Amino acid sequence: MARLDLSPLFRSTVGFDRMASMLDAASRNEQPSYPPYNIELVSDDEYRISMAVAGFSEDELNIESEHNTLTVTGVKAEDKTQRHYLHQGIAARNFERKFQLADYVKVTGAAMENGLLFIDLVREIPEAMKPRKISIGSGANLNKQLEDQAIEADKAEKVDAA
Repeated sequence: MARLDLSPLFRSTVGFDRMASMLDAASRNEQPSYPPYNIELVSDDEYRISMAVAGFSEDELNIESEHNTLTVTGVKAEDKTQRHYLHQGIAARNFERKFQLADYVKVTGAAMENGLLFIDLVREIPEAMKPRKISIGSGANLNKQLEDQAIEADKAEKVDAA
């Protein structure tokens, strides 16, 4: 399989080093395939990650969200029982899975059911970042319109802060 050389991208861009690193890592396929997972779009601003973590209990799993990275770690308690497998198809190994979250995406909860770990995410865009409609008026009405919009923005910020 042909490798994609991203070194020109690193040389010719400034401030996009994180994105270039992510593209480089994706092209190398460094992400392990265990445990398997799904990412589901529940609604316009809601997502759900489902991970197959059969054999793990809730206290053997750790979910952390820091900056724009969601990290799910599973550390299996040591089993001192001597076993002789004829076939071992159920993986019970430790893992760490990282997900890069977009701006304003927050983890709202997690639940475990029937060997599946569900992590709910929601994108909450601040009012200041949402598009707003600007009305067109004459020069005399322009100052009044700007004042009215500033008052509405202050009210929205106070509601968000509460």
